[in-house]
Amino acid sequence: MKKLLALLLAVAMVLSLAACGGSKNDTADNSEPVIEENTSSETTEPTDATEPTETGDEGGYEGYVSELVDGAYARGDDEEIYNSIYGEFCELMEQARNAESNDERFVIEAKAEAVLLDTATMIPNTTQGGAYTLSRVAPRTIPYVQWGNDDDRWHGMVISDEFLTPDERADLLDMWAKAMAGEGEYDPAAYLTEKGHTLLTEYDYSFQTPPVTLDWLNTASQSDTEITVQTVEGLVEYDNLGNLQPKLAESWEVSEDGLTYTFHLRQGVKWYTAEGTEYAEVTANDFVAAMHHMLDAGAGLEYLCGAGNAEIVGVDDYLYNGGSFDNVGVKAVDDYTLQYTTAKKVPFFMTMLTYSIFLPMCESFFEANGGVFGREEFAERVLDTDTYKFGSNTDVSSQVYCGPFLLQKLQADSEILCVKNPNYYDAENVTLDSIKWVYDNGENPDATYNDALNGVYTGVILGKASGLLDKAKADGNFDKYAYISDTTSTSYFGGLNVNRGTFTLDSGACASSKTEQQKADTVTALNNKNFRKAMQHAFDKKTQNAVSRGEELAETNLRNMYTHPEFVKLENDFTDADGHTFAAGTLYGEIVQYYCDQIGCKVNVKDGVDGWFNPDAAKEYLAAAKEELGDVVSWPIVIDVVYYSANDIQTGQANAYKAGIEDTLGTDNVVVNLIEATTPEDFYACGYRAANGEAGNFDMFYGSGWGPDYGDPCTYLNTFDYSVDGYMLKVEGLF
Repeated sequence: MKKLLALLLAVAMVLSLAACGGSKNDTADNSEPVIEENTSSETTEPTDATEPTETGDEGGYEGYVSELVDGAYARGDDEEIYNSIYGEFCELMEQARNAESNDERFVIEAKAEAVLLDTATMIPNTTQGGAYTLSRVAPRTIPYVQWGNDDDRWHGMVISDEFLTPDERADLLDMWAKAMAGEGEYDPAAYLTEKGHTLLTEYDYSFQTPPVTLDWLNTASQSDTEITVQTVEGLVEYDNLGNLQPKLAESWEVSEDGLTYTFHLRQGVKWYTAEGTEYAEVTANDFVAAMHHMLDAGAGLEYLCGAGNAEIVGVDDYLYNGGSFDNVGVKAVDDYTLQYTTAKKVPFFMTMLTYSIFLPMCESFFEANGGVFGREEFAERVLDTDTYKFGSNTDVSSQVYCGPFLLQKLQADSEILCVKNPNYYDAENVTLDSIKWVYDNGENPDATYNDALNGVYTGVILGKASGLLDKAKADGNFDKYAYISDTTSTSYFGGLNVNRGTFTLDSGACASSKTEQQKADTVTALNNKNFRKAMQHAFDKKTQNAVSRGEELAETNLRNMYTHPEFVKLENDFTDADGHTFAAGTLYGEIVQYYCDQIGCKVNVKDGVDGWFNPDAAKEYLAAAKEELGDVVSWPIVIDVVYYSANDIQTGQANAYKAGIEDTLGTDNVVVNLIEATTPEDFYACGYRAANGEAGNFDMFYGSGWGPDYGDPCTYLNTFDYSVDGYMLKVEGLF
């Protein structure tokens, strides 16, 4: 499944300060709230930048124009707009899929990413981490990996009764690095015990968005799977040194042609009810049934199994052509032998198996709770709430569990509780007796801080805007315990709505004040590449981020490209089609930077700098846009931005965005209209939880992010490629 992430609304929410994946990550704050910390850094001039596009020809403006129909704004054609913006990007992604080697694919994907950035429809903004933090959790005690769901699996977490000091944290990371190099073992529990710490077995966390389903195969939201993955196990799992280890699959082999993967399952593993009563044995058919259900459910996850991703035989035919599931390449050879068949070699296939689309589902329980197979059959049945009970988010007994924990309590505005599964086959290596999520809307950071000091939570972010940074400095906890948390592979970004279809929620909340002509003018302007570039280069991300982080850390979690710049690297020297040779070991981000420079994309793609903010370039692009557009639009262009007004940080960031854009481009050219959302539900409905592009109620939305699903850059890039469903295109108002 995809890890679609919301930018959470609170600054001082508790962290999962364990071990995150990534080539340079320290402690993991994978669930760190991020709207509180949209970072950016000092302005950096990219090299070899070209000038903006010059004027349009004498024949008039030839770009997309949104025209009124009977005096009313009319939404345009998604496909027409998409092709005009993304044509070159899509061509490169298709080339990458047909590459003959990993190195060739990485280089072509890097070129595609440069082209994606140059469209200026999206602007990478921040990643997680990079914040002053207090934590009782030992680093690197959860799976160490940049992709999939494993970094949300907390069964091995080591927690102290005291906050760790920076020196203790440094010692532990040094031990971990030596273990990574094969020099000894990493045993944080022994180290902390020797230092006088008492280890805890309860992990208390916070949440703002309760799960909308307990069906891990029918969701694309991390707020759902963060909870459910504690309760279900997959074929394999990464350990805290980044090695793939057997879990429900004891062993496996790959055929000589690289197309067939055969897994031999652990026998005797059972499904249990929430109360711990044995329900059924886990068999290979539970994986087959799970794949069938996931494809039927259509939650936005299914494309990952088809062309361009896992390439499982028959998936696209089943999804798009009415083919039979019998022809899909997932088979139960017998009760304990599972087989996947792909249409072509997929070098990253094994890295996909830790993601929730490959988790099992108890077939007999699914059917007993109203589940049916078949896309049309399921679509009809799921509407029958009297019959279909499977995975209900109001009833922990609507699911059965085979993992380290059992979900025993779910109160949407209060508490969610998982307890250790005493019958789990590897229970002796589960360090926690319980995981508890406590509802915290982020409106009282002082209470959250005090709860962290009193042991209610295991850690807390010391945000500037929340006042907690100053509070911790005043009471001495900053000097004793604070450290800067690691950044992660998750990328948050802002999207410009190039085909807006909604201007108020069904309830009437978050209504735009724009006239019909202003609606059309905004969409016309946002379909002009130079205008988009003017907007994105006028976005002062550092100042916006300083609202939450303070000046000291305003740069630390800035991200300027979509893929983590160190996500992959070349194994061998590789020469591209134009004769340029990249040396073995070249990081992916360095290749993206090369192609950005080649095409004149004025972005510095490094983490930790404000690689987009460039007021001079923004003004040049605006001048070019105005000359191209001529009198096709009336100025100023009005840009709607929705924010959650009860949250001081969001309010401050929204005002910082408005001030930055208007100061750089001038209010005679662009006016940012701030639209108040008085509840988190309304804010999320406008963007993050919008059902599709047409439902997006914004012109600029910086409330969504993406965590990679598997170990190839296309796990990010495919989300903007409509040929493989382009899931994140809805953040640009498309499809």
